[in-house]
Amino acid sequence: MALVLCTGVDPSVVRTRHLILERAGHKVVSALDEASLSAACQQNQFDVAVVGQTISANTKHRIARLIREHCPATKLLELYTVSTGKVLEDADSWLEVLAGLPQELATRVEALASSKSSSS
Repeated sequence: MALVLCTGVDPSVVRTRHLILERAGHKVVSALDEASLSAACQQNQFDVAVVGQTISANTKHRIARLIREHCPATKLLELYTVSTGKVLEDADSWLEVLAGLPQELATRVEALASSKSSSS
């Protein structure tokens, strides 16, 4: 089980992602804006942070910077679409958002959380 920060700008998409990760056995905290993201990072040490695919490139960079500043050991998983491509060059992993996202998302989060545990 990992402690996962789930970020995004669309409440319904973030909620779906939140439920997918909880069903996979993870504890999830969601953040829909920078203020809630900062508060969550100050109160928790996340294993993995999921950066949503619908976030603008500039906002993704701000989110990554905040996470790296407040939770430097947190692994970053950037979700992206074919049309936007990968934005966060320093992410720990990337996942293209396709129809098969639900299981792949949980699998990728588990792999990142496991790699953090084994490298500690």
